Amino acid sequence: LHRYRIRVLEVLVLTPIAIPEILMGVALLIFFVMLNLSLGLVSVALAHIAFCIGFVAIVVRARLSGMDESLVEAARDCGATPAQAFWHVTLPLIMPGVIAGALMAFTLSIDDFVITFFTAGAGTVTLPLQIYSMIKIAVTPEVNAVSTLLMLLTLMLIVIASKVSPSLLRSE
Repeated sequence: LHRYRIRVLEVLVLTPIAIPEILMGVALLIFFVMLNLSLGLVSVALAHIAFCIGFVAIVVRARLSGMDESLVEAARDCGATPAQAFWHVTLPLIMPGVIAGALMAFTLSIDDFVITFFTAGAGTVTLPLQIYSMIKIAVTPEVNAVSTLLMLLTLMLIVIASKVSPSLLRSE
C-alpha cells in the first residue's frame, strides 16, 4: 500500500472502515455461506481480520510515511537482501505503528458484537456473545467483573506498548 499505491488494493483494504458493521456482518455471512464455510471460530477470526485490517493499515502506513527510505537503500547498498533489509531496518522502524495497530485491532475486535453475531455458528461462544446473553436479563456481578478485567487488560496493554515503543525508537 505504501510503496506501490495500487488504488484497487487501497479501496479493498480501507472500505471496511466506512461500511456499517451490520452491513459488513451480513455481507460476511453471505460470503461464508457462498464459500460453504461452516460458521464457527474460523469464520469469526476471518471476519475480524477483514474488519480490522483497514485500521491497522492506516496506522502502519502513517508510520511508513514518516520513515526515511534512504535507510533501506543504505542497507541494500551494504549487501542486504530485500528480506534482510525489511527485518533489520524497516520492521524495527515501523514496530511502534505495528504495535499500535495490533492494540487497536484487539480493542476493536474484542468490542465488536455485531460482526461476531452474524459470523459465529450456533455453538460458537465468544466473549461479546457471552456478555450479550448474560445481560439480556440483568447486569450481574459476573458482567461487571468481566468488564473490569477487560478494561484493566486494555489499560495494561497500553502501558506496556508505551514502555516498549520508546526503546524501539532509539538508534543503536
